[in-house]
Amino acid sequence: MDQLAAFDLAYLGTPWDYTEAKDEFLARLEALAAAGVTVCNPVEVIRWNSDKLYLRELEKRGADSIPTLWAESAGPQDLLAAFDHFGCDRVVVKRRVGAGAVGQDSFARESPPPPGWRIDQPAMIQPFLPAIQNEGEHSFIFVDGRFSHGLIKRATGGDYRIQSLYGGIEVAVDPAPADRRAAEAIMAMLPFGEAPLYARIDMVRLPGGELAVIEAELIEPYLYPLQGPDFGRLLADAMLRRLG
Repeated sequence: MDQLAAFDLAYLGTPWDYTEAKDEFLARLEALAAAGVTVCNPVEVIRWNSDKLYLRELEKRGADSIPTLWAESAGPQDLLAAFDHFGCDRVVVKRRVGAGAVGQDSFARESPPPPGWRIDQPAMIQPFLPAIQNEGEHSFIFVDGRFSHGLIKRATGGDYRIQSLYGGIEVAVDPAPADRRAAEAIMAMLPFGEAPLYARIDMVRLPGGELAVIEAELIEPYLYPLQGPDFGRLLADAMLRRLG
């Protein structure tokens, strides 16, 4: 920690296991900030974003969202209730504190979870949206509140998970104006005094055609620099502005 405190700015790159020790992770970031290091994104942003319950706040602020049931834990009976609540035949269940689809499952009504299946921590259950497999997940990268680049992440091999770990692929796109406005609207709903240094807004197409927010990634998102020709310059300039 003393070595890190010698720097003027700390940029969170790949702490992809923070979900397994969230409190320690936040405490270390707070210590860095207390030592005078500019932490990007700021600790208050990280804390807010570390529990997916923030999606409920965005929905209250007007965001188009995926219908969600929130639970302190999730078991087979919760899935049965979700099928009836959503009127669907397939659901996705996620940990509220999680990343990279770790601990995430999808079940169909006719294919229940194995005996003993349970998520023994706060969870969220959503209807499965076919657009994830048919169209893909839209990602919009922002630097200092400014749109940098966009891409679509698509699942392959019959999987629904779009992460490259599961075989997903990424395709750079120039988002349609309406889609870009939808992502910019989510950015405007973030409850902070200034735009975060970096953000990735992940969205999926609802049956009505509008994009709904899946996640606002503000902690350690991969920002797909290969798909963003101006990304490096934008990020460097934004860091320099924060250093004065």
